[in-house]
Amino acid sequence: MSNTQAQFDKAVEIVGKLPPDGPAKPTTEDQLKFYAHFKQAKNGDCTGAAPGMFDFKGKAKYNAWKELEGMSKEDAMSIYVVLLRDMLKKFDDDEASKKFLAELEGASQKQWNSSMKAADGTQAAGQ
Repeated sequence: MSNTQAQFDKAVEIVGKLPPDGPAKPTTEDQLKFYAHFKQAKNGDCTGAAPGMFDFKGKAKYNAWKELEGMSKEDAMSIYVVLLRDMLKKFDDDEASKKFLAELEGASQKQWNSSMKAADGTQAAGQ
């Protein structure tokens, strides 16, 4: 698993755990960005017909995802992580936000450590 994938997976988990009444609450614009980058990371470019003209929420989500057309899945994952990190840093006086930020950073460090151990094992086996 790549470092980007590990951070993305942790970021998705954190976004799902954000308390709806907590201080670190994504704005509607943030929610659309998270949605669009999640969909681009998981599914690639937006396909299918646009929602009907009276489906305002569906249309907003569709348009947000459609704007990312051509973006790689890895770039979408990276941006998703940055969006969450930036949002959490705005609430650095909130303990829950600090905890989530530490978890996000920890996912990166944990994956890096695993990669280094695997590389050391590969080098040792090749010697």
